[in-house]
Amino acid sequence: MGDVAMTVPVILALVNQYPEVKITMVSRPFFKPIFENIPNVTFLSVHTNHQHKGIFGLYRLYKEIKYQNVEQVADLHNVLRSKVIRFLFALSGKKVAYTDKGRKEKKELTRAENKIFKPLKSMFERHVATFKQLGYDIDLSNPVFLRQMDIPLKAQKIIGNKNQKWIGIAPFAHYQSKTYPMDLMREVISKLSEKPNLKILLFGGGKKEMELLEEFSNENVINFAGKISFDDELHLISNLDLMVSMDSGNAHLAAMFGIKTITLWGATHPFAGFSPFNQPLENCLTSDRNQYPLLPTSVYGNKKVAGYEDVMRSISVEKVVFSIQSKLAEE
Repeated sequence: MGDVAMTVPVILALVNQYPEVKITMVSRPFFKPIFENIPNVTFLSVHTNHQHKGIFGLYRLYKEIKYQNVEQVADLHNVLRSKVIRFLFALSGKKVAYTDKGRKEKKELTRAENKIFKPLKSMFERHVATFKQLGYDIDLSNPVFLRQMDIPLKAQKIIGNKNQKWIGIAPFAHYQSKTYPMDLMREVISKLSEKPNLKILLFGGGKKEMELLEEFSNENVINFAGKISFDDELHLISNLDLMVSMDSGNAHLAAMFGIKTITLWGATHPFAGFSPFNQPLENCLTSDRNQYPLLPTSVYGNKKVAGYEDVMRSISVEKVVFSIQSKLAEE
């Protein structure tokens, strides 16, 4: 989800600076709500488990995309499936470009020995470079965000009218190495819920996550996990005053609306280029590299290193709460 959300600021800038350009966004149907309110963008759903499965399915997808009269192809994913599609378009004489994900530099950043610890290009800069190959010089210095949307009726029935500041908290990530310990997160939520001017909105996915978040609920802490659709969730996120997230998709969903976003980092690090769009580095709360000098140990969080299971405990509850309160106090 994060990979898809990170394309949004670049696409928004592209259609804003080149209004004559028409874009066909090709992705899984789940992500369609993200792009519905972007002008000059149409969405083509990919069904990799059905009609677009396998090599013949990819050829069928190629034909469907070609039917949209595309003149150029920007491969922002650069994986096997998208490589096949762009190869077919290149064979047909269309101009293609792809995003260089900087795999070599990321390996140098995360390796244990001879680590090169320095900020790499952000994914936003990499996508900009991709469009530049196609002749579009995009400027991100004056960022464009998705507009704030109406609070969905179903969510409004749960949370009521907005008469407090709303803080979204998405406490989970795909990998445990990127997930803030639940006992510490419980403390963060408890301290925030004591503030009468704050309302805490919890976001999550799987069944276990829903059950756990339900335990956190009280009058000032509302669990939305599994209770509203993804489309309604986007509407709700657009109305937040601040989002707290792991290094995960929810951070990028909030940032594409221009919402202040605080991220917590464990085995991964913002230097890899995945920090949320237009958010200052101070909003990225990282685990202690003095205590854990091998950090970051992974780009995506899927790599385990012995003795580094508890790196996120080096991010104190007090630091998280202070960061939230400081950002809320900013005008």
